[in-house]
Amino acid sequence: MKQALIALEDGRIFYGEPFGAAGTTVGEICFNTTMTGYQEVLTDPSYRGQIVTMTYPLIGNYGVNELDDESVHPHVRGFVVGELSSVASNWRASGSLDDYLKRWNISAIQGVDTRALTKHLRTRGAMNACITTESLGSSEVVQLAKNAPAMIGSDYVKEVTTKGIFEWDPMDELSREWTLVKGGGTDVAADGQAYKKLPPVRHRIVAYDYGIKFNILRRLRQHGFKVTVLPATTTAESVLGLKPDGVFLSPGPGDPGALEYLHRELKGLIGRCPIFGICLGHQLLGFAYGGKRTKLKFGHRGGNQPVKDLTTGKISITAQNHGFAIDAESLPGDVEVTHINLNDGTLEGMRHRSHPVFSVQYHPEAAPGPHDATYFFDEFSKLIEDSKR
Repeated sequence: MKQALIALEDGRIFYGEPFGAAGTTVGEICFNTTMTGYQEVLTDPSYRGQIVTMTYPLIGNYGVNELDDESVHPHVRGFVVGELSSVASNWRASGSLDDYLKRWNISAIQGVDTRALTKHLRTRGAMNACITTESLGSSEVVQLAKNAPAMIGSDYVKEVTTKGIFEWDPMDELSREWTLVKGGGTDVAADGQAYKKLPPVRHRIVAYDYGIKFNILRRLRQHGFKVTVLPATTTAESVLGLKPDGVFLSPGPGDPGALEYLHRELKGLIGRCPIFGICLGHQLLGFAYGGKRTKLKFGHRGGNQPVKDLTTGKISITAQNHGFAIDAESLPGDVEVTHINLNDGTLEGMRHRSHPVFSVQYHPEAAPGPHDATYFFDEFSKLIEDSKR
């Protein structure tokens, strides 16, 4: 039986069996607590530069399919699971997780005590790691982990952003929501699948692509937005020249503190158009306001993070994926904290008191995760309508 190992930079080593592509890979190791949605995790650009551990014990049981990709290819550096399912059983499956990772040259390891690994990261904090399927000594693999690039100071946005401007789903085919119900209010495709009809376009917006997910674009269209996607380096002047009804700031990977060239452009947009930011977009707004970021001990990644809305008192269970947060104490007085994380009290949402700008640290589009926060897309629509009036 072949053996693989994963070594952490503090010297802790876990052994297992290899799957996916053979080789050696390094990156910051983190864990995700969602029970399903491993393909969405693999293809989320926010995981650029990271090795992801799934805490749910059995992974791969429903295979993979093209519809569940959140971008055009996976972004993780490596993948760690407790047990890889030997059978992929789902009517939509087009292949196995093992073959999928081989296709994209991603090294993975199974048979790892992911509970022990997760507890170690929660105790010791985020760190770099190295997965190898090669005949390397354990001390050599630990050294490779120590030599891996640090997440602090990293700019992965430049690696994942679109190279050119494009309109999302011009034919209104990619954004339709699949449904079991056939009849009034649905369209039936040539393959017999039923989809909910999309609403008419109410607002035309632009979206900064810092590492945008397909489901964000789908959700925006499902809530009446027609979206033009822009490269991360698009200037504020160019955005305003397009005369959009609003500006959306996407999630993305890496350290928001290393992206001063993006903070600068956002400063030129605040107060000049309605803005809605998610995750990295939220963090970039925090810097544009003059705030500072903190590195979380082990991050928030999964679908079970409780968030309290301070304006209503309501609590949502949310999907999250971030290793940094904005320091609420560093924000100026004209920015209001609207949401906090109930596990650790960190900032989860904010809005400008004078301008039509708001943002959240978590993921209203889910994929994977709960849909408690989907209403934020309607909040963005209302913000634009109020701004027009």
